[in-house]
Amino acid sequence: MKDVKILGPGCKRCDAAVQMVQDAATRTGVQVTVAKITDYAEIAGYGIASTPGIVVDGKVVHAGGLPKPEALDRWLNA
Repeated sequence: MKDVKILGPGCKRCDAAVQMVQDAATRTGVQVTVAKITDYAEIAGYGIASTPGIVVDGKVVHAGGLPKPEALDRWLNA
């Protein structure tokens, strides 16, 4: 089970990132838990300057904009 956090203020891109992670989990067969983190202090603790940010199992894998689906597949299978 992968622990995924989406870091951001709750904007449309952040919501899209959540959906992309869920789609990638379905596509790859990897079970995930997804949490949306909107607290600015917590986001800053990850060193994220632009959102949405994506954290997989405690490691920041993406910041700013939406990732490519292939990258999500790779991060979930790592």
